[in-house]
Amino acid sequence: MSDEKRTEVGELGEFGLIDHLSKEIKFYNEKTVKGIGDDAAVMDLGDEYLVTTTDMLVEGIHFDLSYIPLKHLGYKAIAVNVSDIAAMNATPQQVTVSLALSNRFSVEALEVLYEGIRLACEDYRVDFVGGDTTASRSGIVISVTALGTVAKDKITYRSGAGEGDILCVTGDLGGAYIGLQVLEREKQEFLGNPDMQPKLDNYPYVVGRQLKPMARMNIVHELAELGVVPTSMMDVSDGLASEVFHLCKHSGLGAAIYEDKLPIDKETYETAAEFSIDPNTCALNGGEDYELLFTLKQEDFDKIKNHSDIHTIGYMQSADKGKVMVTRGGNTISLQAQGWKHF
Repeated sequence: MSDEKRTEVGELGEFGLIDHLSKEIKFYNEKTVKGIGDDAAVMDLGDEYLVTTTDMLVEGIHFDLSYIPLKHLGYKAIAVNVSDIAAMNATPQQVTVSLALSNRFSVEALEVLYEGIRLACEDYRVDFVGGDTTASRSGIVISVTALGTVAKDKITYRSGAGEGDILCVTGDLGGAYIGLQVLEREKQEFLGNPDMQPKLDNYPYVVGRQLKPMARMNIVHELAELGVVPTSMMDVSDGLASEVFHLCKHSGLGAAIYEDKLPIDKETYETAAEFSIDPNTCALNGGEDYELLFTLKQEDFDKIKNHSDIHTIGYMQSADKGKVMVTRGGNTISLQAQGWKHF
């Protein structure tokens, strides 16, 4: 028997694994500005930066074709990558799409998938410029790479926050997670009784948040119009608490958020109660909302204070004060990150 140590991937988790595998990576080209560790890599084009991101969606892990239509899946595959471009304060320009698919998918099925891809490209004004297609022994895997550009003085990293900066989030949180619970419940009822019809009419918003997320490019454009450049930013894909932890780690700071400032839609709140789930847990740890989490200098607050879709939820503080949440009762508790685990 071999005495060689075996470390399970799950022991490190997604980000621990990335850190471990990338620690010996070196850059050989002076045009590479930023590599692993942000929402997108950054390359110097001379007058501006090129930002590049890639994301993979795997059947049975990231989506279930028993309840997500192929058209929605194609749209979502593009949107989640555009969201990473938005998180760099950049504008998407091109995407490539690579597929690995089993023989259970017909040409007609793939036409439906590509219709969703085409619609997303139309909505986000990006060019679909290529990719690759190969066989899979089971299911379908979709890998998308997105390219975007940004002026050098407008680029926003996870690492730029300063002590006292205001912490903001767009839209509302927790809807995608609750939408997933609704879809999973209806799937289980269908498996028990194939003659039943899914009861989704009472949950249009949360189901839509799960099946067709929207990248918040509108916020990127509106911040530019307001003359605001966030000091740090990332998208909320793994849960608000996890993303706050990332901003803190990369900026070398702590953070305080306020429970009563968490933006939660009425349908999300009511459906969470139906499932006996704390709505705040959905907002903090649910994931897949693809909203933007960012920090602003305090002097920029007046520029965004009347924006109906930007919510101030807290502030950045010194690292020694930790990452905390102030409850509705005024108590300060340690913030826990329990978002999506990839392994």
